[in-house]
Parts: sequence; C-alpha cells; structure tokens
Amino acid sequence: MPGLSPTHRVFWGANRQCTPLLERLGPAKAAGHSAISVWPGDLRGLDKADVARRIADAGLVVSEIEMIGSWMPAHAVSDSPFGEFLSAMTPERICPVAVELGASTVSTAELFGLAFDGREMARHFGEMCDKAAAHGVRIALEFVPTGGVPRLAEAWEIIDRAGRTNGGLMVDSWHFFRSNSSLDALARVPGDRIFSIQLNDAPATPEADLNTGMMNRRLPGEGGLDLAGFMQALAATGTNAFLGVETFSRALDAMPTQDAAQACADGIDHCLHLAEGNAR
Repeated sequence: MPGLSPTHRVFWGANRQCTPLLERLGPAKAAGHSAISVWPGDLRGLDKADVARRIADAGLVVSEIEMIGSWMPAHAVSDSPFGEFLSAMTPERICPVAVELGASTVSTAELFGLAFDGREMARHFGEMCDKAAAHGVRIALEFVPTGGVPRLAEAWEIIDRAGRTNGGLMVDSWHFFRSNSSLDALARVPGDRIFSIQLNDAPATPEADLNTGMMNRRLPGEGGLDLAGFMQALAATGTNAFLGVETFSRALDAMPTQDAAQACADGIDHCLHLAEGNAR
C-alpha cells in the first residue's frame, strides 16, 4: 500500500504553549521536524524580522500561522472574553504576519458555534481566501465538532462552494473522529485540497464534555482512535500536506521541551507507518 509523504513534518505550536517560541526551535529541529507553526500570541514582544531570521538559522520554516478566528459578520461582535479574542484575529491582521514569517498557509475555524449555513459561509470563506490571495497565502479551514463547521462534510461543502484554489482543508484526527466524519468521504477528497494534517489520539469513547476532551488529547498510539484507517484514507488522496502531531496535553506540557518534541516526532513516525498499511 502506498504511504504518505508530507511536504513538512510540523512541530505545531499547541504542543508547547508553555515554552517561548524561540526556545522551541532547537528542540524541534533536533527531533527531526522541518517546520513549526506560529500563533500570533507567540510573537508578543518580539521583532518579526528577527524571529524569521532565527527560524531560518535553525534550519526550519514556518508552515502555518494559526489562526483567523473572525471571518463571518457575526464574528465581529462578541460579549465574551474568548469571543473578543477571536474577533481580533481577522484576515487583515493575520495574513501580513504570514508574509513576514514566510508562511504559505493560515488556518481558520468557526469557533463561535454559529448555525451552519453552507451558502453564506462559503461566500465569506471565499472573500477571506481572496484577501489571503492578495498576500500569496492559502487558507486551511479546520472543522471543529463544537463549532459552526462541525464535520468534514460541512467543511468540504464550504470549500467546494467557494471554489477558490487557495482554499483547502486542515484535518485534525481528534476533530475527525469526534465529529463522526466518514473515512470513505475523506479518502475521496482531492489530495491537493488538503493543506494540513494534525495528528493526535484519544479514548475510543467520546468524552462527556468535548471541550474538555479537546484540551486533553493523547499522543498517537496512546488512545483508541482508528488512526490506521485515518492515515490510509489520507494516503489514498495522494496528499503531501504539512503533517505533524498537535496535542493539547498536560502530560506533554510536563515534559522537557526536547522530550516533548521527540515524542511528537515519534508520533509522526507511528502514523506514517500506519499509512503504509502496517499495524504497530
């Protein structure tokens, strides 16, 4: 069975939110990652040009800036602190950061929990893609089961309706399984429209509170998700998307940064082995 060859092995920023950005670079490279993702908050107090130089000097690239939280009209106004935080993360603010750091891709999601409206969401997603295209940037839409674009089916409807070549998918294994998305549908997605893949594990039985479960994921191989089926469906698409472990986890936070980076690298290897049809 053919495997999967990612363009970059990514050390996603969520793995080490407790470690300053510049202190992640050496451990990420030493563990075999070729790219990192960056949250705008990682850059607080730093000179972006200096950060870009430091990342290049470490032998890494920035795969993705995470994330645009405000792209629907209803996102502009919120009465909660989290909503106000997301509302500030607009295409106009985030896409220039991608350019400054040399990132090709910016991720987005619908985290306000709006009612799904494929036609209207596709219209605004397309407008966001047009804004990103002016900067030479792609937009990767992540479906999140607790948000307004909860499953692969809805995310793909938006991308397909929008019809922008720089609009594609971010596929996260936890979100995929907790949304009861279809492996057969995933295998039918055109590989060039999958921009990013985030790997993690969890108990086979969904958590009673998905918001809590989302923030306490496991490394690949430490849970009960069908990662073999997931990886083989991705391999069937022919994608060469950015790929890496993304695990919000207290256990990972407790490790030294080098150990955490190595654990994530081992998780990538585990999943790539599964993509080849090998049980482990």
